Amino acid sequence: MKKSERLNQELIFLSDKSSFHLKDIMNAFNISKRTALRDIQELEAMGLGIYVENGRYGGYKLITQNLLTPVYFSNDEILAIFFALKALDILSSTPFEKSYTQIKEKLFATLPFNKKQDISKVLNYIYYYNIAPINKSPFLSDILISIMNEYVVSITYTQHKNTTTYIQIYDLFYRNGIWFCSAYDINNEQWGIYRCDYITALKFKNHEITPYSREALEQFQTNYEDTYHNISFRCQLTSLGVELYHKKNYPNMELVYIDDVPYITGGYNEDELTYMVQYLISLGEHVKIIYPEQLKNSYINKLKSILNAYK
Repeated sequence: MKKSERLNQELIFLSDKSSFHLKDIMNAFNISKRTALRDIQELEAMGLGIYVENGRYGGYKLITQNLLTPVYFSNDEILAIFFALKALDILSSTPFEKSYTQIKEKLFATLPFNKKQDISKVLNYIYYYNIAPINKSPFLSDILISIMNEYVVSITYTQHKNTTTYIQIYDLFYRNGIWFCSAYDINNEQWGIYRCDYITALKFKNHEITPYSREALEQFQTNYEDTYHNISFRCQLTSLGVELYHKKNYPNMELVYIDDVPYITGGYNEDELTYMVQYLISLGEHVKIIYPEQLKNSYINKLKSILNAYK
């Protein structure tokens, strides 16, 4: 471990402690007494408040500080941070008030001139491509607040038709250009996955309805996953099919090897048959449906429909 990395790890190690002994540092980082003493001196120079308490049970005491102790990054770490921020520029909709571009500019302003030049060069040489959000999701911040505070919310949802219901949201995730949240529908007593861009109204109802605990929501999710995807499937892949699978897949499926042959296996619900067919067609000639017959027949019928459009 490099010295700069070790010092940062030592800062993290000490962050929740009120006192420590020299042996604590020596044992945790497998360093000598002499190295540990030098590190403590450098940690003090970096701003860590320490004083020595003598006596049999003495050692080092940490002065309580309201501000975060400064953390120092290596050149490669700084470049990695800015590359990550550049990769996130595509997310025009996020649960946070500030955009990643604003954060990047703010950090950039704190760096010395020569470091700014290095970063600018690197970011002109490497790129990250992904799918930008297809539609705006105006309630991402409120969704995050409801998750953190375990609030029940009422939403107006417009994916199929306008419906208003009470839900408690479990998590928030981004996939293939769309923000989703998984939640328990309190009105209908069922788990569901919601597209955030189809939520047109959201209100907190934390004082009107008693929320479920995080543990209860986890159990609802487990029950949903165990029972909802009740139709098993298996599809054989080519080597390129494996690559396509890794580029795009869904939680109801996994990649397995049987006698060194790659397969997609998993389960789907009757209501998800259309999306399963569309997904498998996107894999082109690199997938072969083994079972069930329902999926195979729906797949063939869809291919015939596509071909008929060209007659």
